[in-house]
Amino acid sequence: MKPALLPEQISRIVRLAWEDRTSFEEIKQRTGFVERDVIAIMRRELKPSSFRLWRKRVSGRITKHRSLLERKLKGPPLSDFDE
Repeated sequence: MKPALLPEQISRIVRLAWEDRTSFEEIKQRTGFVERDVIAIMRRELKPSSFRLWRKRVSGRITKHRSLLERKLKGPPLSDFDE
C-alpha cells in the first residue's frame, strides 16, 4: 500500500497526467505510480466530467503509452515493402 500523498504530490501527478507528451512510463519513473495508480488518483481528484474527458483524451493517445509511440515511429515491418 502506498503512503498518503501530500497535496503537492497529488498536484504534480495530475499535472503530469494531463500533459500529452508525458507517458505513463515517464510518470512511473518520476513518481513511482503506475498507470493504474494514476487513473485512481485522477478519478479521486477530478470532477466526474473532467475525469471522463481526461480518460477519453488519453485512451487513444500514443504519446501516453511509450510502446505505442515506439511502434508508430518504427513504421510498418520491412516485409511489407519487399513485394
